[in-house]
Amino acid sequence: MEQINGSVQMESALLYTFLEVSSDFKFREQLYSLQSQGIVPFPEISVRGCDDVELQTDGNRSGHLQNGELVLDPEVNEEVIRIIAAQLAEIGDQFDKEIKARVVNDLVQHFLNENLSREEITRCMSEAVEGLARAIPLDMEKEKAMLVLAMVLTKKIANTMPSLLQHVFSTTVNYISQQLHNYIVRMLR
Repeated sequence: MEQINGSVQMESALLYTFLEVSSDFKFREQLYSLQSQGIVPFPEISVRGCDDVELQTDGNRSGHLQNGELVLDPEVNEEVIRIIAAQLAEIGDQFDKEIKARVVNDLVQHFLNENLSREEITRCMSEAVEGLARAIPLDMEKEKAMLVLAMVLTKKIANTMPSLLQHVFSTTVNYISQQLHNYIVRMLR
């Protein structure tokens, strides 16, 4: 897998941290190998498309412009991501038991199918998330539910077959980047 580029660094960091703080994950070694391979963008994460981000002087958020793009200070950004990921992981633990094994096993089979393109697998992930969002009663905004469901599916697929983590991680980051990027930017503000 290629290194994560700037447009998906936030999504990658959020998913990685979500997985790291989630309960009951069986792919610890594979998860940490993502960081050593440069797939996870810590410590520097950039926020693209945030022309109206407020930079505060109270120590909560700080950053600077680099090539016209806001770059948050790594320690601050990592801490914000950790807090949000932990909150999302708590929600994910509640969703976890609602997700049927059949949905996970179907996705595992798609990831194992070498004839499917990256776009087709991302579409399968999207369809699974949307189906779960319709099937599970949710007391939260749709974007948050879809984000958590995508990340929980990633965890469940990797728990089922840890060797798929890198592939499912990159697919989920791609899905989140395409479908939920603006929501994540708003959430991290």
